Amino acid sequence: MQARKEDKIMKKIENKFIENKAMISKAGKGNSTVILYLDGNNQKVEKLISNNNFTTANAEITKNLQREIRNTVNECQRIIQKSERWKYVNYNPIAPTMRGQVKLHKEDTPIRTIINWRNTPGYKLA
Repeated sequence: MQARKEDKIMKKIENKFIENKAMISKAGKGNSTVILYLDGNNQKVEKLISNNNFTTANAEITKNLQREIRNTVNECQRIIQKSERWKYVNYNPIAPTMRGQVKLHKEDTPIRTIINWRNTPGYKLA
């Protein structure tokens, strides 16, 4: 019975966020959680991307890099045993993804970028 009541409360909170076009995010430093309006957050992300000349990568680059890494690992027969090669190749790789956390301690609350490299082709090889 208690779980249903909590589910209803959580659904109401979720609907409030949707209605007000807001989101919950972790702050850049410390152990803080912040509520952000999506419009303001999207503007900050767009500003960050335009100011730093980011470009999007297509999937073909990731596939080509994965193929080159596999070929290189396979060519290193004296260094890497055949039974150990799987440790150096990331299966189903993707391009690195970026997310941002708000820097509450700075004026205008800019975004701290965080890049996830874990699923990229060269992560295990590095």
